[in-house]
Amino acid sequence: MPTVTRETAHRPRAYVRVAGPEAVDYLDRMLTNDVPETGSADALLLTPKARVIAQVLVWRRGGDDVLLLTEPELGETLRVQLLRSRFAAKCEIELEEHVSTIVFGEADGIANRDYGAPAVEVLDSGLEPSLSADELERRRIDAGTPRFGFEIDDRVLPAEAGLDERAISFDKGCFPGQEPVARQHYRGKVNRRLRVLELDGPAPAPETPVVHGEKEVGRVTSAVPGLALAYVRVEVPESAELVVGAAPARLRRA
Repeated sequence: MPTVTRETAHRPRAYVRVAGPEAVDYLDRMLTNDVPETGSADALLLTPKARVIAQVLVWRRGGDDVLLLTEPELGETLRVQLLRSRFAAKCEIELEEHVSTIVFGEADGIANRDYGAPAVEVLDSGLEPSLSADELERRRIDAGTPRFGFEIDDRVLPAEAGLDERAISFDKGCFPGQEPVARQHYRGKVNRRLRVLELDGPAPAPETPVVHGEKEVGRVTSAVPGLALAYVRVEVPESAELVVGAAPARLRRA
């Protein structure tokens, strides 16, 4: 049979291990999504006011052994925040060192939902990347996936970034930030949402205004040539002719 060549890319990460007889129970009380019985799930660690401290990919590595994969700059923040709230919970919380590789297609690994196509994340594989960091970033933007420090900061609520759809369970028990998250979900509405923009021009810098007519209606958060992620006000029509910098732009249909 012919050899199947899969696309691969390095994915910078930090890793926090939470292990012990009460590890799963503790994380279920802290994160916005339950630790899965097997496999992986997306979740958030929030402040009491529902601002994002960290995005995490939660991997149930064993019965009482959970590995949290987060952005490289958030590992120590995540570890410290979990330690501060641990109190008497019987679990260890410590950093680990690994190397993550994204493998596109059907393969064994930690399911990853960031790139709009079937993919897994494998640790310490030694695989050489076939895709550049720029190409991986293009796929993230194309998939509309928010990234901490770009789409996610203390100005943003999870619902504005679409994180309520993939990283929050509204059926689980309490967690920090649950009350404002639930109030937003059941009673409120957001004024802006993260959208993919198609651009006729070079990649604009973050914070470049999105303009409709004479009115500023949003801001760019990430961009590559031809595509951008931006927060755009919800009242902007789907067919609107937009301008980003000096270039025409349009919303990708939701």
